[in-house]
Amino acid sequence: MSGGRRFRGRIAGVGSSSGVRVVVGWWPESPFGEFADAMVETASGHRVLLAPTDEVADLVSTTYTFDEVRLEPFAVTAAAGTAGSSGRWAVRSPSLTLDLDVGGRTLLGALLRGVPRPLAESPVFATLADPVARVVLRGVRTRGVARAGRREYYGATDVRSVSWAAGRFDGVELGRLAPVEPPCRFGFSSTPRRPSVTSVTTTITDLG
Repeated sequence: MSGGRRFRGRIAGVGSSSGVRVVVGWWPESPFGEFADAMVETASGHRVLLAPTDEVADLVSTTYTFDEVRLEPFAVTAAAGTAGSSGRWAVRSPSLTLDLDVGGRTLLGALLRGVPRPLAESPVFATLADPVARVVLRGVRTRGVARAGRREYYGATDVRSVSWAAGRFDGVELGRLAPVEPPCRFGFSSTPRRPSVTSVTTTITDLG
């Protein structure tokens, strides 16, 4: 899309029995090259951005809302799945340790796979899908106005369930995997309530 910055990758959204909710973005294709970052909301509602570089921190923190921004090394790696999973994510930074088992494709994922990728990634499709997403997936939007005069479009192409998670934030155990409840409050949209990994193309345009 002319004038837009495009990020292709995957977003993992999980809740935990401790009340901490984590959203990890893993972006193999972006204007900044490959990178990963995380947004964490604690049980008390404190919102933290974990970003690997100044340029990532600047873009994300001026697009979404946080109470704290931490600049620190951040990495995501994937390994072949164990029995009952299609793969495992290992998320590592000084503040966050998170391991995820990614399970099978959800019904929504199967439906999205039937949409031609160029169409599914387009802002036009995101605009058309937004009213449906609002009704079907509580807290989820596929388009909206963010901070700093930016408009965002989320073009999802696949969704897989997360079947297991464990980790620590600031040295404290996250506890058992749980729904993303209440919805995260970083911006106009949360991740789905059901823990999942969504393949997505995010397009950011500047208004005006």
